[in-house]
Amino acid sequence: MGSSLNLKIIYRFLGITAILNGFFMFIAFPFSFFNDEIAAWGILNAGIITVFVGLLLFFFNKPAHTNIQKKEGYLIVTLGWLTLSVTGMLPYLLSGAIPSVSDAFFETISGYSTTGSSILTDIESMPKGILFWRSATHWIGGMGIIVLTIAILPLLGIGGMQLFMAEAPGPSADKLHPRITDTAKRLYLIYVLLTLAEFFLLKVAGMTWFDAINHAMATVSTGGFSTKNASIAHYNHLPFVQYIIIFFMLVAGTNFVLTYFALKGKIQKVFQSEEFKYYLFGIVGISSIIIFIIYFFQDPNLQTTIAHPKVFGEAESAIRHALFMVTSVVTTTGFVTADFTMWNFFATGIFFALFFTGGSAGSTSGGVKVVRHIVMLKNSFLEFKKALHPNAIIPVRYDGKSVHQNIVFNIISFFIIYMLIFIMSSVTLTLLGLDFISALGAASSSLGNIGPAIGSVSPVDNFAHLSAPAKWFCSFLMLIGRLELFTVLILFTPFFWRKN
Repeated sequence: MGSSLNLKIIYRFLGITAILNGFFMFIAFPFSFFNDEIAAWGILNAGIITVFVGLLLFFFNKPAHTNIQKKEGYLIVTLGWLTLSVTGMLPYLLSGAIPSVSDAFFETISGYSTTGSSILTDIESMPKGILFWRSATHWIGGMGIIVLTIAILPLLGIGGMQLFMAEAPGPSADKLHPRITDTAKRLYLIYVLLTLAEFFLLKVAGMTWFDAINHAMATVSTGGFSTKNASIAHYNHLPFVQYIIIFFMLVAGTNFVLTYFALKGKIQKVFQSEEFKYYLFGIVGISSIIIFIIYFFQDPNLQTTIAHPKVFGEAESAIRHALFMVTSVVTTTGFVTADFTMWNFFATGIFFALFFTGGSAGSTSGGVKVVRHIVMLKNSFLEFKKALHPNAIIPVRYDGKSVHQNIVFNIISFFIIYMLIFIMSSVTLTLLGLDFISALGAASSSLGNIGPAIGSVSPVDNFAHLSAPAKWFCSFLMLIGRLELFTVLILFTPFFWRKN
């Protein structure tokens, strides 16, 4: 490991992470306490333990210097997420809501990674404090604990630019403000305002205040945990609720820098973004195809249930459910209004392809990200041009600027590694007991931080039936997917641990 690592700054950061996590547990406590739920004391004890551990790590690890190098940055990001997940499962375990360690860890990392996959079979029977904590894990993970602490660490004299770079996806990072602390504060303010706005609108639209705050946290974080067994299909009788969630999923899947510009009235900057145009028109275009399929070709004799709403020949219903499900999958939110695997084989195939898209870079979405697809597509077309004009030097251009070849190679490498991990993970999950289709679904959903998938982990199913090893493996996929692959995988390379 070597003495080159500033271990004390790493431990101190993990301490801050644990303290913040414990603070949110204290917020969850009243939801159970005032409902006379026995789970309240488990949540409170979890908060006390988490804060105590955090304080020990913080106060007994005063670093000699506060410089954070790249190595520390990668370790802090990865270990920070693991710290969240290990401490975050304590409310489940100590309250007895989820007694199994493998189940509790799966549910927790699914929350922090904003995946939204669940092992719970009866969500509505869970204590309110546990449901709030479950949604809070989404909300904390949505922007990333890095953003939470990046505004606090400078108060301790610690620079955080390297951490921001370690997690920021995409080929570029537009700056709202030259100081990273101010940038983090602005992004987090947007995050809070969007959450409050959606909470208010959902309450007005007919949700209870408890359901509204939980679904607002899960939407803005593109997480997908619901307080209802049927997810948003529970509200199929309240179309306005679903349209509100569609809008906020679209916003949450958009680069937060663009959202900032939009709130500042600089709408032209939003529509000048190449990624935003591909993102928006892609969702509209694919939704139109799905609408056409389910309106004209859906089996009219399919029994109508809460998870299988009538869409054949029903224009408004077809538009709403198609737009909702496409937006949910592209933004990796994972909310469900209908089981798309029951529409038809062609529609299911389209949704499976969407598992590999992702939202915008700089958003709370997981997945590959739209910007990477743009660069990959443009580079592919350029290869045809170069075949005709081998001596021509034609760079890939994005947003009117040339993209450095190193960045293009990085994106190609990312995509190749992503697909290799997906293939190997699918094979591994079949060896761990899943059928082939379900393994494809679980691997793509976990790696892309999506939630619902295909096979036995479809939108109306869950991950409860997976074996313990399969749950641990999917948890690992959620982690590396959320942290953009390289952030975690680089820790397994021998050169990372060399002293120089």
